[in-house]
Amino acid sequence: MDFRLFVEPQNGATFEDQLRAAQAAEAAGFDGFFRSDHFLGMPASRDGRPGPTDAWVTLGAIATHTSRLRLGTLVSSATFRHPSLTAIQVAQVDAMSGGRVDFGLGTGWYEAEHIAYGFPFPPKRFGPFREQLEIITGLWTTPDGETFSYSGEHYTLVDAPALPKPAQAHVPIIVGGNGATKTPAIAARFADEFNAFRASAEVIAERIARVRAAAEDLGRDPGSIVFSLAGTTAIGASEADIERRAAAADSTPARLRANGFAGTASEVVDLLGSLAELGISRFYFQDFALRDLEQIEFIGSEVLPRLR
Repeated sequence: MDFRLFVEPQNGATFEDQLRAAQAAEAAGFDGFFRSDHFLGMPASRDGRPGPTDAWVTLGAIATHTSRLRLGTLVSSATFRHPSLTAIQVAQVDAMSGGRVDFGLGTGWYEAEHIAYGFPFPPKRFGPFREQLEIITGLWTTPDGETFSYSGEHYTLVDAPALPKPAQAHVPIIVGGNGATKTPAIAARFADEFNAFRASAEVIAERIARVRAAAEDLGRDPGSIVFSLAGTTAIGASEADIERRAAAADSTPARLRANGFAGTASEVVDLLGSLAELGISRFYFQDFALRDLEQIEFIGSEVLPRLR
């Protein structure tokens, strides 16, 4: 099993806040540090002071101040990330980290931030999303010394140098979502990891089955895809700790016990163990209180060792 910290800096966090959380996660034994890729607080009425930070700029800096954590986005938005620039940025961060990047990409969904910043928000987003994955993987896998060209409905590249290359021979790609047909097909074609948020056991099993069936249809081994789950987190030694951390996520302990990762260490150990039996092998602790380093340390000392 693999455990990662997942933060939402658009709601109000400096680079220093994120760096401290990442270093605390590394010291506590987490396997990765991942962040959202958003530019507006949620809800949109939240001002998110001191303001948003760019995901890949931030991760590049964190890469130089950590040594072991996997780093990435959950997930970058195809609506405001041009594929050629994204391929260059991610390859650079991979090099800066010594080959520790996992790249998450999604169609984009948060219309309010597109309106606020003037990003295009087309009603149909799967086409550009698929083309971005084709371009990014094409640029990375083009043999050194050769160029890459692409002609699609949304993007055209002509003799791109296909540089720089990532440090890794293959950057793991994360795709996620709840769609019944398009998302599993995209994941089966491109993804090393399929991610979703916590749901009922029946819904999780159905999502996994859809992706595995799509992989088999392509002649791909379904066992080559890692299935991961994210959950809003409120974990502590006392109910007061749990309540305080749930409040930071604008939620309640009862709601997060049902839909996230919340409760005492024993409760969460039992929950993740049951989810692992469904086929989930990677967990993202979505932390809305990233300045609360004690929660990170508590998970590292009281939860992770009991699941390894």
